[in-house]
Amino acid sequence: MKKIIIILSVVVGLSLTLGGCSDYLDSDYIFDERLSIEDVFQNRDYTNEWLADAYSYLGNGYLQDVCSKKSIPFNFADDMYYGDESDGYKRWKSGQYTESGDHGETQYVWQYAYRGIRQASIFLQHIDESKVFDDAEITDFKGQAHFLRAYFYWIMLRLYGPVPLIDGGVVDYMKEYDEIAQARNTYDECVDYITADLVEAAKLLSPDKRPVQEIARPTRGAALALRAKVLLFAASPLYNGKAPAEVTSALINPDGTPLLPATYDESKWAKAAAAALDVMDINRYSLYVAYVRSNSNNIAYPNTLTPYDDGNFSNNDWPLGYKNIDPFESYRSVFNGDLEASDNPELIFTRGQNGSGEDVATMVVHQLPRLHGKGYSSHGMTLKQCDAYYMADGTDCAGMNSVYADIPEYAGRFNTLPRETGFVTAGDLSNYPELGSLGTGVSKQYAKREPRFYASVAYNGSTWNLLNAEATKDELANQQVFYYRGSGNGYSNATYWLRTGIGIKKYVSPYDISNTISTAYDKSRFTKKVDPAIRYAEVLLIYAEALNELTSSHNIPSWDGSKTHTVSRNIGELKKGIQPVRIRAGVPDYGDDVYGNQDMFRMKLKRERQIELFAEGHRYFDLRRWMDAPVEEAAQVYGCNPYATKDLAVEFHIPTLAASLPTIFARKMWFLPIHHTELRRNPKLIQNPGWTTPE
Repeated sequence: MKKIIIILSVVVGLSLTLGGCSDYLDSDYIFDERLSIEDVFQNRDYTNEWLADAYSYLGNGYLQDVCSKKSIPFNFADDMYYGDESDGYKRWKSGQYTESGDHGETQYVWQYAYRGIRQASIFLQHIDESKVFDDAEITDFKGQAHFLRAYFYWIMLRLYGPVPLIDGGVVDYMKEYDEIAQARNTYDECVDYITADLVEAAKLLSPDKRPVQEIARPTRGAALALRAKVLLFAASPLYNGKAPAEVTSALINPDGTPLLPATYDESKWAKAAAAALDVMDINRYSLYVAYVRSNSNNIAYPNTLTPYDDGNFSNNDWPLGYKNIDPFESYRSVFNGDLEASDNPELIFTRGQNGSGEDVATMVVHQLPRLHGKGYSSHGMTLKQCDAYYMADGTDCAGMNSVYADIPEYAGRFNTLPRETGFVTAGDLSNYPELGSLGTGVSKQYAKREPRFYASVAYNGSTWNLLNAEATKDELANQQVFYYRGSGNGYSNATYWLRTGIGIKKYVSPYDISNTISTAYDKSRFTKKVDPAIRYAEVLLIYAEALNELTSSHNIPSWDGSKTHTVSRNIGELKKGIQPVRIRAGVPDYGDDVYGNQDMFRMKLKRERQIELFAEGHRYFDLRRWMDAPVEEAAQVYGCNPYATKDLAVEFHIPTLAASLPTIFARKMWFLPIHHTELRRNPKLIQNPGWTTPE
């Protein structure tokens, strides 16, 4: 027994220390212990530990879906930013990360993902030999391992583009490295491999939800939902025959094989739509809603505000309308920990409470105001994102994107009306119940907005509840926070302040409060939070987006071949995808002009993803797959004027260029570079566009 423990610890330890795909393929360290590895799978504890080690890579900071700033900050596109003592944001947004040296964002995803692939693949190779588990247990184990392997490849594919696919994840250790090293597979080959693994996972996994103690392990729905995400990307312009020449010309293997497809294929959109339908047809998932609340005396959980009377959604109960639900609380509690993950019908897959200090709670520490919340007040929102949220009646806010009116690509996406001037007074506060009882002094630019705005945006003068405040620490609950210069929460000579004067409330519970002044990254008084890696709202938006791109009808087999989906750009089906998201949000429906026009609907769909999926790790990748990044990522960042004091309140709210937040988009920023270490180990690899190869 002791011998097996030693061998297992050696194998697991090596998987944590060896580097990248090349070490994954290097057989010397494992060949002599091959029989012992097989012996491991005859022990329940060690088998479970092996699978747990595969899961551990999903908890690594470099392989996150929802990220803070500490590893790869892809959460920060044109919608949010961070500002602190490091130059990390400047490096990231200026493309100053490198393909050599010690910057982990360019190397560690590659290394850790291949280690996870190796761990899951060896598990699949040996688990059928086990005599200590029954058939049902082995079936579930195999489903989990197939899912994990697909997920690791997916994480690499979205950051690096096409990668080498290790044959079945299992190699012949008798071969020399030169015989095993592989060139990059094509994008379509990667998609086919990943989706095949996910179909296999779906066959083996149960459709039933996991018990609470296994909340971070996949079900059939998770496998099918990830498959829909992968197929959506494959259908998108960058990966579907429309990539710019500066990308396609660089992504060609030494043997002349192009890695991206050269021609457009509409059927890829049909496959993505059908994959979303496969998830919807499980009939297990739904958007979470909180119902109308009245007679509440709690400022942190106020009475439900009646959404806009549109004569449609306002007249019907959920799911046909928002008459009987609280859109603000419905959206807020999906993310902030007030709703237990096990009770959330919308959550399809989560990493749980991630390790490495790179979890959702770490984001919240950086969102909390410095003076009252004792956080770092360094994760902020751009004016572009703030403007994206609709007014309560579904119209655009006055002045939306007006700073970009001269950019041709913003045609139809800006509003030339003058922004609201004036501030809410105590006398007219009753006219703005959405601001709460502490809304005095708030700019009217922030009044009468849609419910998701108030669940996501920490505008100047918004109320932070901080219900876990302790009087013994000179803390107070329910504080109105202003970001004027000299306010204690705004600009100061210190490091921590919001460069745009607009903060973020998404993921923040009314109970959250920190004390980073005495304990770095203090989360001791937070509600427990899990990341929304895949949720049902995303699946619905995938369905709507994919349908909109169809110009004809397509017949696509379901994931298991049990039926055929007939998909086309049908307005009724478009509504089936987009309406539940907008109803839950308390926002009126689009007009017939939008539903009847493919281009207009596409524009609205992109905005809906920008709002609904904000701060969930989507925007960075969406802008690239849509090929919008050269415009959106290069557009200058605007916000309020954080240098203005309270005496200059009007000037504070005038759109101001955030000069300290750089913007650029260059050829090399389509994909992360492959690190020189990996290129030296595998001469068959080619580098990504715009990056160098080693001497």
